[in-house]
Amino acid sequence: MPLIQITEADHNVVLDLRYATSDNLTGKPVYRHPVCYLHPIAERYLRKAVDLAKPHGLRLKIFDAYRPPEAQWIFWNHTPDPIFLADPRKGSPHSRGAAIDLTLIDRDGTELDMGTGFDAFTDLSHHGRTDVSVEAQKNRFLLLGIMSAAGFDFYSMEWWHYQLFNARQYPLISDTALPLRIME
Repeated sequence: MPLIQITEADHNVVLDLRYATSDNLTGKPVYRHPVCYLHPIAERYLRKAVDLAKPHGLRLKIFDAYRPPEAQWIFWNHTPDPIFLADPRKGSPHSRGAAIDLTLIDRDGTELDMGTGFDAFTDLSHHGRTDVSVEAQKNRFLLLGIMSAAGFDFYSMEWWHYQLFNARQYPLISDTALPLRIME
């Protein structure tokens, strides 16, 4: 099944695709082209999440969605941490277009406090932490509620990661299969 490109104009989101910049765990751009894709079911759920956030005066800011298996290997070779990175031999939900990393932003485009930054490989990134500020806890619960009500499952170790239920049932998709490649 072909992936759907996610754009700011068509989906009313903000794209901050970190792996196309040096602001990521490797310290250098991994994606050559900042293009965002999702599986059609995940894209439909994303639209619902956008609609659920809107009455609260909030929008979604996307850090990553589809991630080529080729990129997953780069991350794994840099930081082989099975808590925060899927072993590429098993495949990541991201590499199926079935996962999205994101946060909430206010009307001014300011990210809500979530207690840690995106891709903070620390226990403080886990859902349900009471040792982050009360405001961060509320914001995480708000994001969790929006994304769950939209149809997504969550990953308990990362407040920013949401995916389709049974995400590994979807096939891995190589960068070479994309209409506009991310890696080259």
